[in-house]
Amino acid sequence: MSVLTSRFPRLEEWKSGQLQPTLKQVEDLARATLTPIGWLFLPKPPTEPLPVPDFRTVGDRPVKRPSAALLETIYAMQRRQEWLRDHLVEDGEEPVPFVGSVTLSTSPTHAATVIRETLGIVDGWAEEHSTWEGALLGLRRASEAVGIIVVINGIVGNNTHQALDPAEFRGFVLCDSYAPLIFINGADAKSAQMFTLAHEIAHLWLGKDGVFNLPNLQASSDAVETFCNRVAAEVLIPSVELLRCWPEEKSKAEPFQALARRFKVSPLVAARRVLDSGLIERAVFLRFLKEYEEDERRKAAKKSSGGDFYKTQETRIGRRFGLAVIRAAREGRLLYRDAYRLTGLSAKTFDQYAEGLGIKAS
Repeated sequence: MSVLTSRFPRLEEWKSGQLQPTLKQVEDLARATLTPIGWLFLPKPPTEPLPVPDFRTVGDRPVKRPSAALLETIYAMQRRQEWLRDHLVEDGEEPVPFVGSVTLSTSPTHAATVIRETLGIVDGWAEEHSTWEGALLGLRRASEAVGIIVVINGIVGNNTHQALDPAEFRGFVLCDSYAPLIFINGADAKSAQMFTLAHEIAHLWLGKDGVFNLPNLQASSDAVETFCNRVAAEVLIPSVELLRCWPEEKSKAEPFQALARRFKVSPLVAARRVLDSGLIERAVFLRFLKEYEEDERRKAAKKSSGGDFYKTQETRIGRRFGLAVIRAAREGRLLYRDAYRLTGLSAKTFDQYAEGLGIKAS
């Protein structure tokens, strides 16, 4: 039984016309499915395309029909970006210089070098962090420091009943010269999120919006995705460092896992990087890929969720955006009701979130 049918056990009878739901039940169903209530009375659902370029793939075919959860998440991030952009322009802030600063003709190695220099990432930076979580936080902080809004969330807003599916998308990017925004699907593994963040950073430097999934890091035929994948791989595992450490790592029992721990990426990213660098045969990679997929399926069955609500808000809202909204509300430049709408928080949780960022109520 699906989550939806367990919540609405008479759903099939409603669909067949055997039973008519009450108005309250229709309203509940609309909220649960993120569907405009009027759409539920149409003979068939209207087609609602993604508002940004779709780089998701299944084989060589584009993925059709985005979910309501993905659409609502993009719309929410667009509202945040629009507000922050207007806020920064009003304050006289200068646009960031890096959005759209490279082209597809730029060498991926050069683009990666420029990105690392801009973010202040030095050789061996990932090894300084003991965990994937620490390395991801470090890369997120470096991105925020140069003006990028980074949001990581595995659900729609704060609705724990509306999960985001990593199989549908790993992340997306909304380019803007004042408020560039990256969204990462927090339901994905932390080590996989590292590659997504680096990939979306490459999108910003290229100046290309888009939604991204790239199942199992299989090569895409799209020029933009191919470029961003190569740049992301070079940002996270520079070829110079890889060539230097591979002789040592390849002799270990689990060389890709060892490489993953060193660079704080997923073992799949590490294996793909080694393959693309010509250091292993494709058959070795495909054998590892099969084992990795089987292991991931086992882990998915045991996956748990939870955590402190207020501690998760910094990642769900984005520190740069959250601070701007709180200060605007405190200064009387933004109505509190609009601040609650933009952040998805209530009056109580908004104040506690602000205190968590070090801003006391006036």
